[in-house]
Amino acid sequence: MQPTPSPLPVNLYDLSRAALGELLAGWGYSAYHRDLLWEALYRQQVESFDALTGLRPDLVGALRERTRLERPVTHHEVFSTDGYTRKLLLRLRDGQTVETVLMRFKGRATVCLSTQAGCAMGCVFCATGQMGFVRHLTPGEIIGQVLHVTRILRETNESLRNVVLMGMGEPLHNYDATLAAVDTMVDPKGLALAPRFITLSTVGVVPGIRRLADEDRPVQLAVSLHGATEAERGALVPAARKWPLAELMDACRYYVEKRKRRIFFEWALIAGQNDTPEQAHTLGRLLEGMDAHVNVIPLNPTVGYAQSPSGPEAVRAFQDILASYEVPSTVRQRRGIDIDAGCGQLKAAVERQRPPTAP
Repeated sequence: MQPTPSPLPVNLYDLSRAALGELLAGWGYSAYHRDLLWEALYRQQVESFDALTGLRPDLVGALRERTRLERPVTHHEVFSTDGYTRKLLLRLRDGQTVETVLMRFKGRATVCLSTQAGCAMGCVFCATGQMGFVRHLTPGEIIGQVLHVTRILRETNESLRNVVLMGMGEPLHNYDATLAAVDTMVDPKGLALAPRFITLSTVGVVPGIRRLADEDRPVQLAVSLHGATEAERGALVPAARKWPLAELMDACRYYVEKRKRRIFFEWALIAGQNDTPEQAHTLGRLLEGMDAHVNVIPLNPTVGYAQSPSGPEAVRAFQDILASYEVPSTVRQRRGIDIDAGCGQLKAAVERQRPPTAP
């Protein structure tokens, strides 16, 4: 009979500030020591127990014996010729890899985070959807991506401003871990990121959207729509079969009314498929009167999906029709096309060349 393996010590990055306080209180340490440790983790961003020089030696010893400090490590990385985009394939403890993208813009830096290894939603044009679902990430594995990027930015005296939860996975399918990570990001004693600069993108998980509205969570919400009728959306987004368009739009209106906040809709423009005037008019009628904004994104091609992005004229025509319904829109700049910067593409490319390296 094989012995049962011992459970891993808790990863400190998986804990909220309250949970960290409960852990230390059980060892006889006060909230003062909790806050010192929390600031060391997220303000000083120490990377080892040896770097915890401001804490009592006995507390450091207890942490060393009973917990772990674990972040993802770089498995592979590529740099775009645009000079501003860097894509990281990060390896987790069990050997799974997830993608994190650092994008620099004038005066600000943005990170795109993954919330799952793989994805169960199956969107046909998405490389992550094509690979299927593996597992959820923990809060610490999501936060670890942020810490990885902030360390890179510190090398050039830059700071992180924007966080988009639009990488591998469906954030609302991993609701508790994703929002626990967000809570750590916005904690004023921790990373202290501004909630208005954190955007969560969902394929349209209706229960999660309603829960976000009811809990008044501090994020911007973006819904991947891509089709304005049941049939057209279902062909691109299989999850639409579980949450029909009417049900999704009811949840979106509920969110807007409850939160008193604008909602964003993502629309990947695919040439000859969902970029037609008919689709634009249907979308305009669907969103007319709602406090909504459409982010228009020309398709990022993947190996598993043979369609092409819409051209500039089709994009402009699509926007003009939306404007006639007083629905504002923005064309999102595509970054890192030359480095497979679309969700899941780098991991797929690396695994085609060689299997993932064991941790």
